[in-house]
Amino acid sequence: MQCGAGMALPVVIFGAKLRPDGTAGRTLRLRVAAARAFGAGRDGAVMYMPTGGLPGPAGLTEAAVMTRLLVEAGVPPDAVMAEETAPDTLASVLACSRLLQRQGYGGPVAVASSAYHLPRCMLLMRMMGWRVVRVPPPGVPAARGWGRRWFWRLREGAALPWDVLLLALWRLRHGRGGD
Repeated sequence: MQCGAGMALPVVIFGAKLRPDGTAGRTLRLRVAAARAFGAGRDGAVMYMPTGGLPGPAGLTEAAVMTRLLVEAGVPPDAVMAEETAPDTLASVLACSRLLQRQGYGGPVAVASSAYHLPRCMLLMRMMGWRVVRVPPPGVPAARGWGRRWFWRLREGAALPWDVLLLALWRLRHGRGGD
């Protein structure tokens, strides 16, 4: 699928930690499944953008593992544009924004992640000037136990204002595009 001004709706899928053997954990599989469900029935009208560049112990990036999951689920390889450099959420927003801008894309961007992580991802993409479409998150929580769920909520509560501050400072230095 070719990028550019007439490109299909990009669906940015934010990564999650891989298992020690380099396979997708539950959270990552659920995020990919949510993105895939969103894109299903749109007949080539989406471009999946898995992002996450931290290589796990097996040497694979989150984006590479998500790309494999998408292709195994029947997504044509040319409907996937992986971003394999970003080590965290903020870096993913910046890297995906640069990639889309270089392709000449200026339309809306769909954002896929877990329910606890989605507000931060959407806000950061909006701060980069994108019109954001919310991909419905997985119907089950990423963490199974209530203690782990509270941990992730608290973590996001701290990460959201921190990333907003960092992105605001970055924008003061670089503007929207950053190139």
